[in-house]
Amino acid sequence: MESWQALLLGVIEGITEYLPISSTGHLVVAQRLMGIGTESAVGAKEAADAFAICIQGGAILAVLGLYMPRVLQMIRGVLGKDPAGLRLAMAILISFLPAVVLGLKFNDWIEKKLFSLWPIVGAWVVGGVAILIAAWWRRRNPPRGGGKQLIEMTWKMALIIGVLQCVAMWPGTSRSLMTIVGGLLVGLTVQAAVEYSFLLGVLTLTGATVKKALWKVDGVDAYHHWFGGAQLMWHTYGPLPIIIGVVAATVAAALAVKWLVTYLQSHGLSIFGWYRIAIGVALAGLIASGLVPA
Repeated sequence: MESWQALLLGVIEGITEYLPISSTGHLVVAQRLMGIGTESAVGAKEAADAFAICIQGGAILAVLGLYMPRVLQMIRGVLGKDPAGLRLAMAILISFLPAVVLGLKFNDWIEKKLFSLWPIVGAWVVGGVAILIAAWWRRRNPPRGGGKQLIEMTWKMALIIGVLQCVAMWPGTSRSLMTIVGGLLVGLTVQAAVEYSFLLGVLTLTGATVKKALWKVDGVDAYHHWFGGAQLMWHTYGPLPIIIGVVAATVAAALAVKWLVTYLQSHGLSIFGWYRIAIGVALAGLIASGLVPA
């Protein structure tokens, strides 16, 4: 992997991770277009997959920096010094648990069956339609008082958001899409739904990154042990592309998060629905014409 490719992938990850347009879908397409992970060498695809997951560390750092006061509030809550912080931390944990259970059970099946371009096309289009429907429903059924704040989260609301987050295991769906829409459906304000999505993303992305880095890599005998993903990625690409990818993702994610929060204060999610439908149709056309191999 060249440095410019690592930089581009890091920027794509950072921009798309917290926008409801799917970072995984964009990264898979970008890697295919650049020929990354399609090489015949043993472990090439596994190394590319590990790289795409591990540069999420940059997106995690961005949110931790931007929302540090809220993170510290939850830490104080866990330590018994902030009841509101404890309720929020418990809500985040409840939302995270469905992804743990289903992710461990179906991860291998998902990677084998859904990490190709046609499923991503379908997820982009279906997700785009879902955003437009959710935006229409929100306009027709505005929450009383503008919606609930984070401190009003209940375990039932958190569980609903957590179950919806599991849908994002389908590459191209977008974790941010499902958690933001889930937050709106359970009655949160737009700002609270977005912030909750970001905070839940820190835990979810950390879990995914650690799992990919530490898990065994099947089918690659030289790395069939713990730290398999991390060692295979390090062996394949070396340290420089990884560092570049993480730094680029951090900067891009911070800018994307600040922009999204500002944008949603006066606009809805519809623009992301139309974008997803357009890019899904465009990718389908490229695949059907043979310009992009499926």
